[in-house]
Amino acid sequence: MYFQRLRDLREDRDLRQQDIADYLQIPQTVYSRYERGAQTIPVVHLLRLADLYGTSTDYILGRTNDIRPYPPKPRF
Repeated sequence: MYFQRLRDLREDRDLRQQDIADYLQIPQTVYSRYERGAQTIPVVHLLRLADLYGTSTDYILGRTNDIRPYPPKPRF
């Protein structure tokens, strides 16, 4: 399910796959595989995309339908 959310988030911001690939510093073909579900997305890329889109990794992964990011945890 995450691959569809990746595409939707990108398209909602009028970004090209190449734009996201450049942001992640990977070839566009690799990013395309993430969106098609042909390749598992590494955690480091998942975290960067959640930051870029201002959402949670759980939203991207389909674990929640709430697009809002989680509030920051208090530091002790």
